[in-house]
Amino acid sequence: MSDTPVDADEVRHVAELARVDLDEDEVEEFTTQFADILEYFDALDEVPEVDREDELVNVMRPDEVRDGLTQEEALSNAEETEDGYFKGPRVS
Repeated sequence: MSDTPVDADEVRHVAELARVDLDEDEVEEFTTQFADILEYFDALDEVPEVDREDELVNVMRPDEVRDGLTQEEALSNAEETEDGYFKGPRVS
């Protein structure tokens, strides 16, 4: 397990920063999950370092301009549209 165990107060603090309301069962569950995540990070410290290549080459293809979808094609599978735009659910 990690050298810095995660306690319920830290989970509550992170939840407050994220503006997430957690009940006590969720706090307990996340305390365990956060500790597990930190344990995975500790395991990364055991991975040996390797020498890096001096001359790295970009293996990505070059950007090329290609024809995209027309507005009609892009909207053809949309559940709902309005005035030529995608329409999504209200959020507040």
